[in-house]
Amino acid sequence: MKRITLALLGAMSLSACAQAPQPGATADAGAQARTAQATAPAKAAAPVAGTPDARATEAIRALNPRVTVDRVGAAPIPGFREAVVAGQVVYVSDDGKYLFLPGSGGALFDVAAKKNLSEGALASMRQELLRQIPAKERIVFAPPNPKYTVSVFTDVECGYCRKLHSEIAEYNRQGIAIEYLAFPRMGVGSEDFKKMVSVWCSSDRKAALTAAKSDGRLPAKDCNNTVRMQYDIGQRAGLTGTPMILTADGTQLGGYVPPAQLRAALDKIAGEGGQPAAPAGA
Repeated sequence: MKRITLALLGAMSLSACAQAPQPGATADAGAQARTAQATAPAKAAAPVAGTPDARATEAIRALNPRVTVDRVGAAPIPGFREAVVAGQVVYVSDDGKYLFLPGSGGALFDVAAKKNLSEGALASMRQELLRQIPAKERIVFAPPNPKYTVSVFTDVECGYCRKLHSEIAEYNRQGIAIEYLAFPRMGVGSEDFKKMVSVWCSSDRKAALTAAKSDGRLPAKDCNNTVRMQYDIGQRAGLTGTPMILTADGTQLGGYVPPAQLRAALDKIAGEGGQPAAPAGA
């Protein structure tokens, strides 16, 4: 099981940005500061040290010291406290050792280890699902001797899918082979779906995929294909958006990740004893 940088912590990270002064705004910074102070919501009192509320607050800040814990109180789950952080509800065990992030793809974290305890089960399931897609049904862009191979659920319409593909040569230079899988995000029967069927029914799938992602122009084709099957597997793997990058062992590395950053992430996983090098379709 891999350690990960907790995305909770991306989800719970501060999102407010400083605004540039607007034209015509007054230069009275002191007056603005006094107004902001007067209208700011009152801060919740700090919980008493050694209590479950205090341990919950400490656990959240251990994962991301920058966040503000807006409220901590009793939870509907025995043995947990409920906290509101940056507009999200999270649950922390009374001893402060575990944090549960509900919602889509909810996850349970070991606070001390900064480890997603749910990821192991999800990765194993994804790995089994990926095995159902034959290697011949993947559209592969690879260097001569790849160091790593990742599977990428992709779509011909999404902007980040196109951005990733525009950098395919750099991923290959980084020693990364990309095995594309079909995920027409607009759904079965959509124009998007039909375009992806045309790609998979082309005699040169690589050229067809590149053309579809470049200008969207592609001769309509139809044949016996696996686009719907791949789409269904993507849904079962927990895909909610494209692209979705998976290592050979099913670990999800996010959506669009720049080439150098993806290589660094794969190196890190390999250094922790992972097995990301083997092709997922083998």
